[in-house]
Amino acid sequence: MKESSWDECIENNSAKEVSPDIGRANSLIETAEERVNIIKEIDEKNCNFVFEDYYTSLLELLQALVVKRGYKILNHLCLGYYLRDILKRDDLYRVFDDLRYKRNSLTYYGNRMDFETAKQAIERCKKIIKEIKEFLS
Repeated sequence: MKESSWDECIENNSAKEVSPDIGRANSLIETAEERVNIIKEIDEKNCNFVFEDYYTSLLELLQALVVKRGYKILNHLCLGYYLRDILKRDDLYRVFDDLRYKRNSLTYYGNRMDFETAKQAIERCKKIIKEIKEFLS
């Protein structure tokens, strides 16, 4: 079943309360930072792959945030609902959901983004990553 809210994520066990795990959170943060630190340049040939790396780093940071706060979330939709319904950041939710859609189009349907769209998506990833890091500090 496709959830449409944080409450439905909890009801469907797509999000569960767990003991906070600071060690795991710190490991996820470190991995996310290392992933984007190896990116040297963005060009027309690699822009979709760079976007995927930024999106993966964003997911790692979101997972770090929720595990630090005592949740295990099993899908990207419910990570978005955590942003919207628990953190009360509809603005971040909307950006994240758009990035999630772009990533799914690329990963599951082979719909590559043109260079300009990919660059914009990467910049949006950078913006939301910065915001999530503020929640983590």
